Amino acid sequence: MKVVFAGTPEFAAVALRSLLAAGFEIPLVLTQPDRPAGRGMQLQASSVKQVALEYGIEVAQPLSLRTDSKDPQRALEAAAAHERLRALDYDVMVVAAYGLILPRSTLDIAPCINIHGSLLPRWRGAAPIHRAIESGDLETGVTIMGMEEGLDTGPMMLIERVAIEDADTTGTLHDKLAALGGNMIVEALRRFERGELASTPQPEDGVTYAAKIAKEEAKLDFALPALDLWRKVRAFNPFPAAQGTVNGTVVKIWNAQLAEGSGPAGTVLAANAQDGIVVACGGGALRLLELQKPGGKRLPAAEFLKSFSLEGQMFV
Repeated sequence: MKVVFAGTPEFAAVALRSLLAAGFEIPLVLTQPDRPAGRGMQLQASSVKQVALEYGIEVAQPLSLRTDSKDPQRALEAAAAHERLRALDYDVMVVAAYGLILPRSTLDIAPCINIHGSLLPRWRGAAPIHRAIESGDLETGVTIMGMEEGLDTGPMMLIERVAIEDADTTGTLHDKLAALGGNMIVEALRRFERGELASTPQPEDGVTYAAKIAKEEAKLDFALPALDLWRKVRAFNPFPAAQGTVNGTVVKIWNAQLAEGSGPAGTVLAANAQDGIVVACGGGALRLLELQKPGGKRLPAAEFLKSFSLEGQMFV
């Protein structure tokens, strides 16, 4: 069975490796164009492209798959991508965090199956892992679904659940779901080969949308309850990293836990090696466990305080 794979970040790369390890034939990989990254802003291949090159798989990186794009270059690249797909005569396309919308012209070539990191219909959209943690969900999971033109609206084929632990961040939960998704897509394609991959329409109730994370969301508002801020710190680790400002200095907050205490929102209630860094919130308090100042390294609170005094200060 020929499988075309479309994906971009590490979540997708894990699935691609799983398919290769399971012996599926992958003649073509679609992924986003190389992007500037790192301090030097050098062009960097996506995680999926790196895997494809490692295995000698052909890679296509169109800017769009919409042949009706008003941008001539995008339309030209989309037409070339469709011509290549039709020439392959493949059996199925697997999509995971690709980042491009698949138009009807793509969906009509062969069945398309998506790996989505949530329990659909909850958290359709771009940032399901972040939003599940931020909203205080107790569980999430992976849904294998058939693709249609709507945003993550297709029928569900397989679904498995994962508990969200108190210690989970988007980073740790991402890794759990990526591994789970890799295993599930292998099982789904094996069922597909046997003609045994059934699907169920998504329920109309319980639909929520996981909007893309904006960098502006990183700034914590300490007037909010400590519970909300604790969830945000975890949800925004590793991106965009929660932030608080002290005396005009932006401090990244990588890890925190709920604490006892009260006072004006943002007031540093404790800042010492014994008590750690405790900040009053709109309700309750938050103990900051790992912080980073501009140009510095991520440090445990006790180490951070050796070079950055917070006693009597206020986060705004």
